[in-house]
Amino acid sequence: MPATPSQTVGPFFAHALPYEHDWELVPERHPEAITLTGRVWDGAGEPVPDALLELWLGRTGDRGALRRGDGGVSGFGRCATDPDGRYRFRTIRPSGPYLSLQIFARGLLRSVLTRVYLEDLPDPLLDGLDPARRATLLATGKGDTYEFDVRLQGEGETVFLDF
Repeated sequence: MPATPSQTVGPFFAHALPYEHDWELVPERHPEAITLTGRVWDGAGEPVPDALLELWLGRTGDRGALRRGDGGVSGFGRCATDPDGRYRFRTIRPSGPYLSLQIFARGLLRSVLTRVYLEDLPDPLLDGLDPARRATLLATGKGDTYEFDVRLQGEGETVFLDF
């Protein structure tokens, strides 16, 4: 039997996003809370209004909890972009140097994975990239608010990882 033709991922419908606050990995008043915001851009430089992003947080000692509403830290969040391609997550700093970000968007046959580094520190992946490519993995900001744009293709394309 031949394989069925490939389909692009998405679109995503509201019934597939069951948690209204799924973008919140920590409660609003968590003492370590940070906000990660940004936009998703297509190859023509237009915002992607219907992408879905998943953020994965790795913390030493965590069990990868996916529960919500108990005042604790969830290891996973999901956010759909708005009409301007914007997204946001409330999370905490990871134990390691980066947050993991998975992007589902129209035109992609499979989701793409990248990393969000909150600081430009030595790291085997970052150290192996030229400065322009390295910059696509670095969030800007400091304190408790960071900005990270995803460029799906074209000039300034975000570095995506192949697993």
